[in-house]
Amino acid sequence: MRLYDIVVVLSPEVAPDQATALVDGFKKILADDGAQMKIEEIWGRRRLAYPIAKRREGVYYYWQFEAKAETVAELERKLRLSDDVLRHLAVRADEELKRSVKLKKKREAKAAAKPKKTPAEPASEPAEPAEG
Repeated sequence: MRLYDIVVVLSPEVAPDQATALVDGFKKILADDGAQMKIEEIWGRRRLAYPIAKRREGVYYYWQFEAKAETVAELERKLRLSDDVLRHLAVRADEELKRSVKLKKKREAKAAAKPKKTPAEPASEPAEPAEG
């Protein structure tokens, strides 16, 4: 089982009760295949960066869950077939976590390999010109 993040943007014309039923149907696909929901957030109605199907707003849902690849493929297929879904994006979060840990270790190793800077000796002040 792998960790996934998915964001679903529903059409703003969908009634709230119908949107809830639609989202529950998508979550049922995950639950039936044994996926474990970690985070479930409703981000609500937001303005889109650009129009999608002549719509300027969408209702956003975010889920983080552990599931098999086949389960996520089936969920994405259902999302593509639904007319009420404007966009969706599923990302393997465990790959991103591995990548960020690897980059952090690489940065720390690089920083450890650099020679330490010693504080620079303060420059001696120039002598003041003699008055006179």
